[in-house]
Amino acid sequence: MRRTSFRKRRKRNVYGRYVAAIFIWLLFITGIVHMISREEGGFGGTDTESRLDVPEGELPEPTSGSTIRVLLMTTGYGGEIHNEVRVSSDAGLRVSCAGESIEWNKADIYQILPDDARFQKGNIRIESLGQGGQIRLESVERGCGVPSYSGALELRAASGGIAVINELPVETYLCGVVPSEMPASYELEALKAQAVCARSYAFRQMTSYGYPEYEAHVNDSTDFQVYNNSERQESSTRAVTETEGQVVRYKGEIATTYYYSTSCGRTTSLEAWGTDPGEGGGYLQSVNVCGDNGDYEKDLPWYRWTAQVPVQTLSALVSTNTGVNVGTLSGVEVTKRGPGDVALQIVASGDAGSVTVDTENKIRAALGGSGYTITKNDGSTSQSTSLLPSAFFAIERSGDTFVISGGGFGHGIGMSQNGANEMAKQGADYREILQLFYRDVEIG
Repeated sequence: MRRTSFRKRRKRNVYGRYVAAIFIWLLFITGIVHMISREEGGFGGTDTESRLDVPEGELPEPTSGSTIRVLLMTTGYGGEIHNEVRVSSDAGLRVSCAGESIEWNKADIYQILPDDARFQKGNIRIESLGQGGQIRLESVERGCGVPSYSGALELRAASGGIAVINELPVETYLCGVVPSEMPASYELEALKAQAVCARSYAFRQMTSYGYPEYEAHVNDSTDFQVYNNSERQESSTRAVTETEGQVVRYKGEIATTYYYSTSCGRTTSLEAWGTDPGEGGGYLQSVNVCGDNGDYEKDLPWYRWTAQVPVQTLSALVSTNTGVNVGTLSGVEVTKRGPGDVALQIVASGDAGSVTVDTENKIRAALGGSGYTITKNDGSTSQSTSLLPSAFFAIERSGDTFVISGGGFGHGIGMSQNGANEMAKQGADYREILQLFYRDVEIG
């Protein structure tokens, strides 16, 4: 099950625009400017045509009728730039560029390479000939196999290949997000809560371009929200439809609705990331995820977990992960805790030195890595990964082993998706679910 992580927005580099503006002005005052075309560099390279100027600051607040632009990553979400694009559609394709278009009615796959001469004229746009038809992106694989996309695909030449942007209505986009972020088998009210969270998060991202060089709001990976990794499902689509346009608001503003897999019975606040919640983050408080019968998730596998890690294994992992050679560890101590009892700081001490690690994500990374086994609440086991399951844990040394006892899976901020599902099983509706995890908010 894929989960969202802390998304960090990239800042726009405007230096080149200032230089270009000065140059244009100098040409203008000498009377020799008749027409000028501008190239702007970006993360993926250089555009072949001037893109629309995006005003500094935020774009207008989106609505359920708005269009979202999604940068599609390569297979395995390994990169942004494709070395080829292969597409097909049962209804046929219209491929357009610079006012000229062709119709591809064959069942064959249509291929576009980076050296396609049309890129010299502008961007290439691909649409299905059928009303509401899907475009298969044959050159990419996702969890569902070859993914299909609604709306249009826009191809832009970029350094090293092609950037692919899916442009489509935001509500249609959400129908591809919800089943990729929460199993479609979950209770309908939990799916509705996920749909409102996903919409709120998307609307927040749509107030600016995460990729201004491509005029794309988001990509389709865990950097933002996973999109189209799983096939669309009737239950997920119903959840989106029955909550159309609804978002979470705090003090009148659309809230950023973080979510994760499983809680330990408590959530935490933005302090876990070293962020001052301030007035704008006051809805992300530590809450108890429990009802009349105790913690909602008490019977789930990741509610509690333990790991017994050999001293030499953890010593090597800490040294590698932090870049500080601590030698053989003598102890690891949680020296600061935050809301919900989450670990905010650890000190790892060894015979060659010590290292202090702050914030939940860095702590999880410091203690993560391959080489040990995690035993879950139900007795099942899982191999360790690059991150410790959560930062809700205690650690002590016992002989030649460090014993880590923890609970939950994920960062612990906002909504627990499994908690939402367990609440729904006990009769809670999506509004009640959201108002437990996000305090003092309005849904609508």
